Amino acid sequence: MPRLGLIAGNGTFPFLVLDAAKAQGEEVVVAAIKEETFPEIEQRGASAVYWLSLGELSKLIETFKREGVDRAIMAGQVKHKQIFSSIRPDWRLAKLLLSLRTRNTDALIGAVAKVLGDEGITLLNSTAYLEPLLAKPGVLTRRAPDERERRDIDYGRAVARHVAQYDIGQTVVVAEAACVAVEAMEGTDLAIERAGEIMRHKSLGDEPSTLSRALTVVKVAKPNQDMRFDVPVVGVKTIKVMKAAGATCLAVDAGKCLLIDGHRVIEAADAAGIAISAE
Repeated sequence: MPRLGLIAGNGTFPFLVLDAAKAQGEEVVVAAIKEETFPEIEQRGASAVYWLSLGELSKLIETFKREGVDRAIMAGQVKHKQIFSSIRPDWRLAKLLLSLRTRNTDALIGAVAKVLGDEGITLLNSTAYLEPLLAKPGVLTRRAPDERERRDIDYGRAVARHVAQYDIGQTVVVAEAACVAVEAMEGTDLAIERAGEIMRHKSLGDEPSTLSRALTVVKVAKPNQDMRFDVPVVGVKTIKVMKAAGATCLAVDAGKCLLIDGHRVIEAADAAGIAISAE
């Protein structure tokens, strides 16, 4: 019977995919990224776990073919700075990197997906086994966004879609229809933390203002989002970071953003008084 390959980055996303695939009767072979994957993956009941470095594309292909893998899923974050600064490519990946016209995440992972396909390994949507965790349309929390937050969402979506189309980041942080922070290689949580710091320093140095300093976080999918990789993800940690930064509202794309901790994300947001809206 053909097996499913799981290319695992960091966080809980790979664990959820592994558990869900096993529940559907799949035999799962894990390719764990040494620089990223949590070591607990070895205790999760996979058929086999192999530890590979980021640049070992040939070893990944050889391992999957030897294990009878004909489909694979990428799940879990791989930090952008790891991809472009810490990577030590083997000959196959080096050749691929030299062929890229742009060195962004979409171009790199898209090229890796093509190489896998050429070797008879189909890359599936990363959400293939996790459809119930995709954000449903509408207000997800007890509290709906208020009028100010609604304005910030509308403005933030317009900015975020422009940023996302260039594969810079998928999150912007807004206050009073002004962009406070844009996500780049640092990732969503650090962008939110930076926005909180900016607003705190601003409040210390400014005269008293009638404008609200509450932040709204807008996280969008890329135009023509490839659901095989880099799918927007929100977890409980992001809600905690938002609360600490003074953010009161989160907007995501319905059907395109994974609430990685399921109902716990909503519970954490309700406890923090944060509104979540999916459109």
